Amino acid sequence: MKKRSGMKWNRYLTAGLCMTGLVVFLALLGVFWTPYSTTSMSASQRFAPPSLQHLFGTDNFGRDIFSRVMKGIGATIWISTLVVALSGGVGILVGALTGYFGGIVDEVVMRFTDAVNGFPSILLALVVISVLGTGQRNLVISLGIVFMPSFIRIVRSEFIRLRDADYISRARLMGVGRARILFVHILPNIFSTFWVSVMIGFNNAILAESGMSYLGIGVQPPQASLGKMLSDAQGYLTTAPWYALAPGLTIVWIVLGFSLLSEGIQRLGK
Repeated sequence: MKKRSGMKWNRYLTAGLCMTGLVVFLALLGVFWTPYSTTSMSASQRFAPPSLQHLFGTDNFGRDIFSRVMKGIGATIWISTLVVALSGGVGILVGALTGYFGGIVDEVVMRFTDAVNGFPSILLALVVISVLGTGQRNLVISLGIVFMPSFIRIVRSEFIRLRDADYISRARLMGVGRARILFVHILPNIFSTFWVSVMIGFNNAILAESGMSYLGIGVQPPQASLGKMLSDAQGYLTTAPWYALAPGLTIVWIVLGFSLLSEGIQRLGK
């Protein structure tokens, strides 16, 4: 029997969309509503185990962990989105110009990216934070600088690959301007590669933001943060394991979801 023709089911994309969709839904819902206040404390509710009243239990201050996880997801996704937007936006502009034109500017930019890549990402972010200070804005700037070189290199390599393609040569002969060649003729043709890089960068940004908040230099109390919740929970692993499990498994869920989404996008082009 002949196999029926048609689009093959992309299970990675389906799973990724379902997992990230749930995360985004909880993040958006947390903006307008949470089951309990994320800052109100109750001495009588300290370390209450998971139940119908408190799905993820409560923490050492009697705060509802599920409500704080909802807010923490929102903070993590928002910061990671800004980081990827900053690093990806600069990466597109600088990568496009250096990849298409080359020359001395390309050499200088590549040496700069080599120097940045020579430092461990978290260490470099810590150095930038030490200069700028703590806070969400400075966290976005520091992580944006850390992830910028990878986007520049990816976009640059794609522009080098396409700048001498036949349709680009014909566009030059027809007198098409350089800006139009860069951003109308070449840029749309690198989106499949670029969006996979965005998904990977988003994953890295989530882990980096969680790590920085875990160290106490990311999202600051009383705002909820998954990384800070993990840090606060490490002293209660034996007495209240749910305190660490909830934010820890949430981070794993988010990263796995975006990893599957990235794999699904890659398989769309095959």
